[in-house]
Amino acid sequence: MNYLETVQWIFKRLPIYQNTGLKSYKPGLKRIQNFCSYLGNPQNFFKSIHVGGTNGKGSTVHMLSSILQEEKYKIGLFTSPHIIDFRERITCNGILIDENFIVDFIKNNKNFIEKENISFFEMNTALAFQYFKEKKVNIAIIEVGMGGRLDSTNIIIPEISVITNISIDHTETLGNNKLKIALEKAGIIKENVSVIVGKNISKKIQFIFLKEAFKKNAPIYFSIKNKNDFKYEIPFKVNYQNFNKNIVLKIINILHHRKNIFISHQSIKEGLKNVIKNTNFKGRWHILQKKNPKIICDIAHNEEGISMINYQLKKESYKKLHLVLGFVKEKRVEKLLKYFPIESFYYFCQPNIGRKFPIFDLKILVNKIFKNSKKINFFYSAEKAFLSAKSKAKKNDLILISGSTFIVSEILLYYKNFFLTFE
Repeated sequence: MNYLETVQWIFKRLPIYQNTGLKSYKPGLKRIQNFCSYLGNPQNFFKSIHVGGTNGKGSTVHMLSSILQEEKYKIGLFTSPHIIDFRERITCNGILIDENFIVDFIKNNKNFIEKENISFFEMNTALAFQYFKEKKVNIAIIEVGMGGRLDSTNIIIPEISVITNISIDHTETLGNNKLKIALEKAGIIKENVSVIVGKNISKKIQFIFLKEAFKKNAPIYFSIKNKNDFKYEIPFKVNYQNFNKNIVLKIINILHHRKNIFISHQSIKEGLKNVIKNTNFKGRWHILQKKNPKIICDIAHNEEGISMINYQLKKESYKKLHLVLGFVKEKRVEKLLKYFPIESFYYFCQPNIGRKFPIFDLKILVNKIFKNSKKINFFYSAEKAFLSAKSKAKKNDLILISGSTFIVSEILLYYKNFFLTFE
């Protein structure tokens, strides 16, 4: 098989959670442990940092990778889901995993994958570990897929564990309240391994993490704003990214003082400033067009993510707001919509995946919530919704594309295909 045939086989043979939901979710560590054992336990050949949490994982790992790259370390980065290209999930110093490596990996392990019923995410995890081993990375930054305790990535023994925050999401697998979700996330805390927890965590959830850290003899640190944080600028002109920046600076501090991994102030400064260039980070307050009208996309698929976007919108200057929104089935859409300004123009659509929140069902739900139907539009594709918003928006308006990862993905792919430059 060539690369395209290999990727087609991966998506057909190993259904992806983002497309099919619970049908493809296989919790537990036995399969990934067996697979990695079969490969010679590649996860034991490099240092790692493990990053979990509900929101902010992606921003945190990309900022951290960029800083360490500026210090000339060779950094592996494992994230999910991808936005445009499957290979975005596994990179080394911002460069996508080689196509031939994926082809050879599947060719050499196809029988094992099929025989042992390895899931899509388990395959990706093992592929990343094998790639980082062969690339001889100094540090691999591993983003948790879902939860923590039973996540495939949770077979590593990292230098540091990180939990960015706790919000309500993936309730069908992690629990229907923050305490249950926190227990799952706390599963990445390891014996004698320092753990960093982000800001805005309630006392009850802090207690869960403190209790687990005490049980594991793991030094625990809660990220707080430092008076020196203002020295370091980030390219994201949104307040919520400062929470993630504070976590990253705490990680750097622990790496330096407890792990003797040197990182200069210059590397921190340049790494944060150049995070988009160094890591090809996409989809978070991503400005596609600066004016006439301004166009922004930002993935936000739970209440906390949407509330952060709403807070940021209040700081934007525009005449009218045009919202291109689409969701997947499991999301409590009625709770998400309450955060957007009621006077906005809405362009609802459905992502092009099996797990989509169907536009017919969305229309029924939306019509119960909104009274002014003149400002509400429905489309069967993200592209049509976006083009409609673009045709109606005036030069002083703002278009925001948000909701599901897949809505943002489809719009970014549209831009890429039409050779438009990202700002």
